[in-house]
Amino acid sequence: LVFNDSAAFSIGFGVTWIFTLISTVATLLLLWFGPRAKTTSWILIAGFLLGGVVGNLVDRLTRYPGFGVGKVVDFLQLPFGFPVFNIADSAIVIISIVTVIRVLRGETIGRKSA
Repeated sequence: LVFNDSAAFSIGFGVTWIFTLISTVATLLLLWFGPRAKTTSWILIAGFLLGGVVGNLVDRLTRYPGFGVGKVVDFLQLPFGFPVFNIADSAIVIISIVTVIRVLRGETIGRKSA
């Protein structure tokens, strides 16, 4: 069990409020984008990403030391010294990788393939 006040791999230690702001903007954008997606796969991608972002945002808004600067609860640890993470982190990373691959293959985000 780790209480993390930074981003992945301890990037941004001590600037939790910036991650709170980024997560809030990302949440609003995903709420706007989700209903506008044209395919089930892009809707699912938006949903999983929204779940991950909101999962960490809730921790930052409700946990110690206070509103907007709370620490995210990380609880999954792999062997070989891999950083501790949580399910929300996994959703964000996996969906980001899937999105990059799809875009590199020529797909437009939210649209049907040509």
